[in-house]
Amino acid sequence: MLRKDTESISGMFDSIAPKYDFLNRVLSLGMDRLWRRRLVRRLDRVLRHRSWDQEGKPAAILDVACGTGDLTIALARKGWSLIGVDISRGMVEIARRKCVEKGVEVSFEIASADSLPFADATFSDVTISFGIRNFDRRSECIDEIFRVTAPSGELMILEFAVPLCRIWRALYIFYLKHILPLIGGWISGNRSAYRYLPESVMQFPRYEEFCAELTAAGYTDVSYESLMCGVALLYKAHKPLD
Repeated sequence: MLRKDTESISGMFDSIAPKYDFLNRVLSLGMDRLWRRRLVRRLDRVLRHRSWDQEGKPAAILDVACGTGDLTIALARKGWSLIGVDISRGMVEIARRKCVEKGVEVSFEIASADSLPFADATFSDVTISFGIRNFDRRSECIDEIFRVTAPSGELMILEFAVPLCRIWRALYIFYLKHILPLIGGWISGNRSAYRYLPESVMQFPRYEEFCAELTAAGYTDVSYESLMCGVALLYKAHKPLD
């Protein structure tokens, strides 16, 4: 059983934060950037048709489990107002530095997804990229995200998955269990973190089960888009009007 309590997860990501971006590029062969761009394009298209407040300002978007801020920054560069939250102080510190270097204005908070420090319906939309599988009490986190999302808002989630194609699945699992931990552990100096990663991917619910969880939380129009033959999935869900 994987340990996903706040202390364990935040400590693990604090330890790998300095090498996190580099390892993401190496271990995904740069595909993580393409997947995030896909989410940004999808959400930006939705936002261009709505989500402006009465003063004509961009709507506020919440990026949960923002990590080092790759997705947060990409969305902010589109002109939207962003707040990123993460339980890892080390990751958030790097995200803040990247914002300064890139000249992007984003607010960050150290917070857990199951206890977000925001009022109801604060955000027009919410994003999560490669973080929801790390949530300890996933149903409570989804309920909390639903709470802080305004009616008619979108939830978009990028997450790793296990491909359904038998041959591709076998190759992918071999990579996850043998190649990724070796390279990740060697570069980061934290072997346990990169043993945790493949296990967390393998234990995450299949797409139909996770879609059912989102529906149970109150979301409608729940769907998913397969990326790179099922290595990653982009989930989309809508919070209906009251």
